[in-house]
Amino acid sequence: MEYKLNTPLTKEDVDKLKSGDIVYLSGTVFTARDEAHARILEMAEEKKQLPFDLEGAVIYHCGPLMKGKDGEWKVVAAGPTTSARMSKMTPSLLDIHEVRAFVGKGGMDNVTESMKGKSVYLAFTGGCAALAAMSIAKVTTVHWLDLGMPEAVWELKVENFGPLVVGIDSHENDLFTDVRKKALEAYSKIE
Repeated sequence: MEYKLNTPLTKEDVDKLKSGDIVYLSGTVFTARDEAHARILEMAEEKKQLPFDLEGAVIYHCGPLMKGKDGEWKVVAAGPTTSARMSKMTPSLLDIHEVRAFVGKGGMDNVTESMKGKSVYLAFTGGCAALAAMSIAKVTTVHWLDLGMPEAVWELKVENFGPLVVGIDSHENDLFTDVRKKALEAYSKIE
């Protein structure tokens, strides 16, 4: 199935998605990599409020390349980064915030249980930085630029951002694990 969804996402939005479905997103998406995830968790520990709202949010594992001009930011490139690096922090983040989707490349490890009934992982093809940038209508603002351009949280307004493949759905189905399992079974039959 193919879905066009608007952010913020609802529980009903993610509940209907199944592993292998295609999704296009419109609305606000936040970029966040390792350092941003760590700061989000630190702020929760310190009982500090975030400068952005993650309830119903989409987090894009991306370290974009931006160009500042006339007081505004323009996207040069915004391809996905490897999501597995954020796997360890994702269950804790989901305990604190109702993030409804994560977007990145390569899948995530050991997160299906923590995503159950809450969230999905949407895979974007690596090497598509220019395609991704074309779907970004505007950079709304940037948070935590002190972390550096790729690690800052960029608040992006997107239109038909995708195509994204549901790699992990909220029903504990993991496309990446299934493909690995089938590949290993096929490999074991080779003489």
